Amino acid sequence: MNTGTSTAERARIGVQAMMLKDAVAELGAFEAFRRAAGIGYRVAELSQIPMTAETVTELRRARDELGVEYCALSAGLGPGGNDSLEDDFDKIVADARALGAGLVRIGMLPMPALRSTDAILDFCRRTDAAAVRLADEGLALYYHNHHIEFAKIDGRHLLDVIADASPHVGLELDAHWIARGGMDPARVIAQYAGRVRMIHLKDYRIALPDDAALDARERGDGEAWARAWTDVVQFAEVGEGNLDWPGIIAQSVASGADYLLVEQDELYGRTVWEALETSHRNLVEMGYGELF
Repeated sequence: MNTGTSTAERARIGVQAMMLKDAVAELGAFEAFRRAAGIGYRVAELSQIPMTAETVTELRRARDELGVEYCALSAGLGPGGNDSLEDDFDKIVADARALGAGLVRIGMLPMPALRSTDAILDFCRRTDAAAVRLADEGLALYYHNHHIEFAKIDGRHLLDVIADASPHVGLELDAHWIARGGMDPARVIAQYAGRVRMIHLKDYRIALPDDAALDARERGDGEAWARAWTDVVQFAEVGEGNLDWPGIIAQSVASGADYLLVEQDELYGRTVWEALETSHRNLVEMGYGELF
């Protein structure tokens, strides 16, 4: 497939807008993206935001008045939180054109597809067909990984199975989920050089058990302690965890990524604005300020 190439000059750091979903619901899309742009995020991938006519109008206003760029929209195949590539195809294309987005991404493998290899391959077949159909409209389709894609099927990682069975689909690789899957983010990104245009910048933090967890252990609550011990693996602001961001970003750019999207699935009591500001500050201090 021809997913395009990139240079360091073209790469942009932006935000995965699932982080803004509550702000959009509370403040409206224009104000939420105005605040994000004020921190420094002027590129966004749209996800988990209902794409109503009113929202699209506000997003266009943010583009026109604030210079916000929308690199991608989110979609699914069947019923779910996002518009369906099989049921809402014309709407997805219309929204992408209205917002100037050239990419569409599938954020997750449908859980029923995990029941069998045949079900996975059926998902791949349908996804590849959607990619071909989108290509006819000038749009490219990408698939976003979690950790489950590093489970093995007959000795092969699920991500490799999906990639091989969906040759017209690009890959949107997520650094945190690659690490949680037991792999080296930079090496996986290098493996798919030329097939990636979007990378999720999401850190991987190990936290100490809190007092409540330690109290549970002392009183013999083994179930609560075991749950807390597992939950020390956390999402984190970029630069606040253990991932090698200079190595990951350098490899992302070398592999053809155009968009490096900050994302944090859980905030652990912080506001979204505090989290985005921390990631922005850390990335600037690392020397990536010119990519915003």
